[in-house]
Amino acid sequence: MTTVVRPAGAVGYREAAQELAEQYEAVSFEQVHGEVLHLLPGTPSRVLDVGAGTGRDAAALAARGHRVVAVEPTLELRVHRNGGFRWLSDALPELPSVAGEFDLVLVTAVWMHLELGEREAAMRRLAGLLASGGRMLLMLRHGPVPVGRRMFEVSADETVALARQFGLAEVFRSVRPDGYRRSGVTWTHLALEVDPWRSPELRFRG
Repeated sequence: MTTVVRPAGAVGYREAAQELAEQYEAVSFEQVHGEVLHLLPGTPSRVLDVGAGTGRDAAALAARGHRVVAVEPTLELRVHRNGGFRWLSDALPELPSVAGEFDLVLVTAVWMHLELGEREAAMRRLAGLLASGGRMLLMLRHGPVPVGRRMFEVSADETVALARQFGLAEVFRSVRPDGYRRSGVTWTHLALEVDPWRSPELRFRG
């Protein structure tokens, strides 16, 4: 397993790992991603879960028959150690330990930790990891920043425009309230898909 420097976006997660793990595990994959379940691959596929947290989603996807790589820089969060998927210690925007192509990339509650320049680099990297016909599912957090965390306001429109630069097209968007009923917090589900007409020079690989 490759050791990486703890990214700025992970500040505060190690210290609150037990509390956060209990919070994440209190809801199921289906509860969190119910609005986009119809966008998951219908056959066993290659899946990358970036910022996988406890591994809840990675384990659920592996149980559905997918071959899953879960990326999480905070070791203390990783609850699912025998979930039928592979862990990597890595982080956006570079993801230096990640190789290959994926049919589905999941980016849940991660994007708001990246500043603008990092978001551009991360989108370039993730677009390059998507196989032909591949799809990326993002959950964008909006609202007040918890004490001790590093977050930035991100919008769906900005994210879609950025994705378009790297040959990805929006195929789904929805907005919902926070599942934990935190004041002022809302979420956007966003699905991006490889545009079949994108030119080869838009393929950026690490």
